[in-house]
Amino acid sequence: MCGRYALAALKEEIIGDFGISHLTPLATERSLPSDWNIAPTKEIYLIKAEVATGERILDIASWGLIAPWSKSESDALKSQSMAINARVETVHEKPTFRDSFKSRRCLVPASGYYEWATELGEYPRKQPIFVSPEEGRFLAFAGIYNFWRSPNDEKMRQSVAIITRDAVHDLAKVHNRMPLFLPKDRWSRWLDLDTSLPEVMDLMRVPEPDQNLRFWPVSSKVNSIRNNGSELIAPIHLGESETLF
Repeated sequence: MCGRYALAALKEEIIGDFGISHLTPLATERSLPSDWNIAPTKEIYLIKAEVATGERILDIASWGLIAPWSKSESDALKSQSMAINARVETVHEKPTFRDSFKSRRCLVPASGYYEWATELGEYPRKQPIFVSPEEGRFLAFAGIYNFWRSPNDEKMRQSVAIITRDAVHDLAKVHNRMPLFLPKDRWSRWLDLDTSLPEVMDLMRVPEPDQNLRFWPVSSKVNSIRNNGSELIAPIHLGESETLF
């Protein structure tokens, strides 16, 4: 799964690298700070397409898809915590995700993501690992989004889930799941809502999804959402003494 990630970039860098033509009013008036410890329910950037033209739009939403049938703020928050990820194998059929998968697909930019080692490989269990691209500034997570209106204040809230898949090769020795990264040549078809469902399913079959990725162990400071800063992604030597706070 993907439960924490990092995005250390200016809004202008995201706009340039992803070929964004427009910003929503919210993304125009606000700029999210660099964040090395993005956790569920935090506000994040997403990229979607204008239906008529296909031009890419930058927007802001909260991480964790709110179930459409949530009847209260507490229901919405609970559903978000349970739907930060959607499995590539079932995203097209699960009630929480299937409508968004058909009509509200997006990209989520990231500088890298964290995973906590299982017993599958050489790292101690629960050892935090940071995964990032060898080249370029960003990974492009495949995502889906939706809208939910609060019954109390009638405010419309937008939320996002990140799609995950089976991990491969050396990454599978860290954890058995990984985010679905989409290569640049698949972005337009992924965002295009006229793309047929069979083609969308095919877009998620990415060969060599770990290509040009690197990873290393990092401090357990990332375990606490109170900690932030570039030091969280600094490599450590295992056995080195660490302090949580």
